[in-house]
Amino acid sequence: MKPPYQVPRVDVGEVRRRLKLSQAEFAAAFGLSLDSVKNWEQGHRSPEGPAKVLLAVIAKDPQAVQNALAAYR
Repeated sequence: MKPPYQVPRVDVGEVRRRLKLSQAEFAAAFGLSLDSVKNWEQGHRSPEGPAKVLLAVIAKDPQAVQNALAAYR
């Protein structure tokens, strides 16, 4: 079943720079693999599935994601 919405493409590098985080800091802050962040930014790969959704939410409201993850630290 196809979702009733379109998840936008996210420019990971732009979001990371807007948040003033290094690649390693961005990966750690949001539970992402540093290798994935590097590959997305260099255009070797594109985020898919849950990663694509997570990045779209981070782009829209990074504090909401950090608040949700705070309970697991």
